[in-house]
Amino acid sequence: VQLQASGEGLVQAGDSLRLSCAASEIAFSWYGMGWFRQAPGKEREFVAAISWNVGNTYYADSVKGRFTISRDNAKNTVYLQMNSLKPEDTSVYYCAASHRNSDKLIKASMYGFWGRGTQVTVSS
Repeated sequence: VQLQASGEGLVQAGDSLRLSCAASEIAFSWYGMGWFRQAPGKEREFVAAISWNVGNTYYADSVKGRFTISRDNAKNTVYLQMNSLKPEDTSVYYCAASHRNSDKLIKASMYGFWGRGTQVTVSS
């Protein structure tokens, strides 16, 4: 399983950015997908998740209303649209895939496959 994230960038507060994560060597449509982030000196935290079946979405309170997770099963890709970015969103963002038969994939331990991180920096 390979997960390749892209879309990193340096933006100003209030700007938007879209991250993409392309998956290969998996039956993508059968996997729940998630985004996590980790800032220096902090633990990895949940950002957003989307289920494999009906596409239910879940968000951390800190990003709810600003970020949107979506998936395109035909392209084996999951997206994270980030609007109204804040300096506290600065972090390395990771995409992850889970084959668990669970809908609410909000814990890192639920994911078995991880991509390399991609840096998002928001200046004030």
